[in-house]
Amino acid sequence: MRGRVFSIEIMLSGAIDLPDGSRVRGRGLRHEVADVPQFGLYLGTSHREMPWPHEWVDWPDFRLPRSPETAIAQIRNLHARALAGEDVEVACGGGVGRTGTVIACMAVLAGVPAAEAVAWTRAHYRKHAVETPWQKRWVRRFPVQQQT
Repeated sequence: MRGRVFSIEIMLSGAIDLPDGSRVRGRGLRHEVADVPQFGLYLGTSHREMPWPHEWVDWPDFRLPRSPETAIAQIRNLHARALAGEDVEVACGGGVGRTGTVIACMAVLAGVPAAEAVAWTRAHYRKHAVETPWQKRWVRRFPVQQQT
């Protein structure tokens, strides 16, 4: 076996595959996990420190982000990190509405038509993901192209 290099790809537990090959783990912050991501995007109004690189989006439960432009940039960054092969996660309190909304937006960036992204997320992540009508509308209107 001399001269051969073997590599084992370790994946973040619970991560799902997006259509472009990127991976993301969605979860509720109330649920502890054994493995840690290389980067996390967290959604909420009370921010706590994490022992790994992360960002917070000011996003009240059952609502939309307080700064849509900032949230869009952070979601794009999360997707870019996932495309680059980083182990990334997104999480809110319960891991359903806000987390599902971000995963649906990432699905749009990964090539899922915006009108189908909520259904795709419910089929691949959680069946009740993206909880409110305004979250569904936000996904449908999520800009695929970067705004200039």
